[in-house]
Amino acid sequence: MSVLVNKKSKVIVQGFTGTEGTFHATQMIEYGTEVVGGVTPNKGGQTHLERPVFNTVEEAVRQTGADVSIIFVPPGFAADAIMEATEAGIRLVVCITEGIPVQDMVKVKNYLKGTDTRLIGPNCPGVITAGECKVGIMPGFVFTPGRIGVVSKSGTLTYEAADQVVKAGLGISTAIGIGGDPIIGTPTVEAVELLMKDPETDGIIMIGEIGGSMEADAARWVKENGTKPVVGFIAGQTAPPGRRMGHAGAIVGGAEDTAAAKMKIMRECGIHVVDSPADIGKTMQEVLHK
Repeated sequence: MSVLVNKKSKVIVQGFTGTEGTFHATQMIEYGTEVVGGVTPNKGGQTHLERPVFNTVEEAVRQTGADVSIIFVPPGFAADAIMEATEAGIRLVVCITEGIPVQDMVKVKNYLKGTDTRLIGPNCPGVITAGECKVGIMPGFVFTPGRIGVVSKSGTLTYEAADQVVKAGLGISTAIGIGGDPIIGTPTVEAVELLMKDPETDGIIMIGEIGGSMEADAARWVKENGTKPVVGFIAGQTAPPGRRMGHAGAIVGGAEDTAAAKMKIMRECGIHVVDSPADIGKTMQEVLHK
């Protein structure tokens, strides 16, 4: 049983009938994910992709038993969509939407406190348990089942790492794209902890970037609690201080925000840090076979 999602997960799509929702729901269904329906206000009662459309998440949960939601809703409405899913009792919410105002995410973060809902994202590629369930926008064919977990702020580097791991003959258990915004639902340390406790994961790849302290926090947790090898990479090694690079959260603001500082902390905590993303798969293979 891998983490967060598996073949038993029942998934609904918020923003189901839109262009993005339609395209990615189709891909998820083709991968084998049990998409049981979707939500688009004022389109309840219709059928889309041979699945029912509901006006509200509450109605969708009541009629389908859904426990996972993926959100393809425009930035101005995405926070409400997350909170609606939480209120309806969805246990895992994956928010793909990019550009949600920080103030909205502050409200969401406070709203989630004390609930049983876990949020992945926003501005993320989603979660995939290889060969079982894809709740996201990642190219499914890259993810072959195996025993290496991936935690990443970057979407494309998630796919690159997975491809390398598969080509190294190892394969993926679960890959979690946590998102690159300043405020996200599940920080690096929580995702690493999930995989560290998963009996079907033998090693973890942790991909971070400049900005914030998530990687340092995770590295210190690994030093104290780690039982499996962790290979790490930090993107943005040539980024100038004070300039946002790519993700909204990728900006160097303090001494520990730089790639060099994060890599130093990670190495001190026993993580096998690579200087180039091209070495991720090879290094994991070497570490496991020591």
